[in-house]
Amino acid sequence: MSFLKKKNFFISGLVLMVFFLITFKAFAFFSQSETILSFNNSLKNITINDNGLFFQEKTKANSVAELLQEKNIILTQYDKIFPAQNSPLYPGEYIEIKKAVSIKILVDKKVDSCYVTAKTVRQALEERGIELTQLDQVQPKRSFLIQNKMKIIVTRVKIQEITKKEPVQFKIIVKKNSQIGWRKKKIKIFGEKGSQKIKYRITYKNGKIISQVVLEKKIIKKPISQIELQGTYLKLGKINSGQGSWYRQTAKLKNKFPSVVNNFAASTTIPKGGYAKVTNISNGKSVIVQINDYGPKARGRIIDLDKVAFQKIASVGRGVINVKVRRILN
Repeated sequence: MSFLKKKNFFISGLVLMVFFLITFKAFAFFSQSETILSFNNSLKNITINDNGLFFQEKTKANSVAELLQEKNIILTQYDKIFPAQNSPLYPGEYIEIKKAVSIKILVDKKVDSCYVTAKTVRQALEERGIELTQLDQVQPKRSFLIQNKMKIIVTRVKIQEITKKEPVQFKIIVKKNSQIGWRKKKIKIFGEKGSQKIKYRITYKNGKIISQVVLEKKIIKKPISQIELQGTYLKLGKINSGQGSWYRQTAKLKNKFPSVVNNFAASTTIPKGGYAKVTNISNGKSVIVQINDYGPKARGRIIDLDKVAFQKIASVGRGVINVKVRRILN
């Protein structure tokens, strides 16, 4: 075959190949166009999930937005729909609509008034970007279904273990001393505080401590007890014997002055503010009283004890007892 014939044969084959390629592309394009166009205005079977309610519908709508208009489905700005409203509608399409509800979330000292499409409390918190720990408390519970106008309260719970260094108070030991006046006290050895380490487990709710449990104590330095000498020496005046009775003086004083705890008495021979030692002659029991009133006026009675003081040396049922009274001079 000559070179010219080979060249003509090659050109004819190339032209034929290009013709078939163009014909195939055109066929594919028109076939696809017919396929796409065939969906427009055609009756389509679709499924709508409207907030958990499922509907099987027939429609000629060509987009999701047209479907909503056709079925008179109105959405708010907070509602969600999948696929989006501007998406084309195909046969067998599945449409999901999530309706938003209004809720309030009280968390971290703030009130979040918002709209959510979540189904449960847990999902609503996640939707609002609120992270929870395992210890945090939620009311209602996280699995509770969301309802319109619901209020959700989140309580932040934190547990912390800390160790503190704290002082240890010293004991006070009182010893009687007959060489010191009865109303005097001397410190023989001064006390010193010790120190200890205490490990606590502290529970916080919204930043406030609600419980503090001691886990461990360790003494670092032992405290030194304070030794005090309480005087007992009484310098007494002459003995005055007679009858002693009782009345309710301290009870009246305590109503006006709750801190009053002394033993009181009334006397005609010892001035107010003075002290006396009163002894029950029949049993030898004694009590020291402070004179704060004048009396008694009955013949033979030399002192009228407050009921509290009287009870320390006799039964109040006795009413009147034989006593000896000595004024305290120191």
